[in-house]
Amino acid sequence: MEIELKYTIPDKNIAESIWKDPDLAKMEEADSRESLSFKAAYFDTDDKILSKNDIAFRVRIEGARAIASLKWNGKNDGALHTREEINVPIDGEACLINPDPALFKESEIGTQLIGLIGDKPLVNVMESGFLRRRMRVDTESSIIEVSIDTGEITTDLGSVPICELELELFSGNQDGLLELGVKLKERYSLEPESLSKYARGLALSY
Repeated sequence: MEIELKYTIPDKNIAESIWKDPDLAKMEEADSRESLSFKAAYFDTDDKILSKNDIAFRVRIEGARAIASLKWNGKNDGALHTREEINVPIDGEACLINPDPALFKESEIGTQLIGLIGDKPLVNVMESGFLRRRMRVDTESSIIEVSIDTGEITTDLGSVPICELELELFSGNQDGLLELGVKLKERYSLEPESLSKYARGLALSY
């Protein structure tokens, strides 16, 4: 289960201020701060059978790593997002062009995915490219990854910018996640983001 808060950041100056926030620095775990270039592609059939069943199939290059992900049963309440998720390490960028659904065949959701796709070809429905700056913080009740993403979501019908804060609960109490979210929201006048990157891309595709 993935549990995270998402907020829209008004501009890159505020993003920089969040990155340098002194309270986050006090809670920061040693050697957890890093910046990585991310490139992602999302796949579906021409008739969008996966999105109709609330399944997202993503392949993402994260710095030197490549990861295939399935996300499903997504729910949100304002900035709070929860969803089921499976991640599988893969080799090389070829999967950004032609991913294999059999990567997930050992899981129940993978079996469902393969059944839904059948013999239909998968197509690239959108891409995203962004710089992620992240750190892990310890609030004493929760371990949280703080990520600042700046970049762009691209589809055949247009693009939208990415400038957002994600707070993902790694372990501990969800209340700690919510408390940190409220503090940063109020300090930097952030707006809750109710849509995932995938959902924002889909909105451009219809």
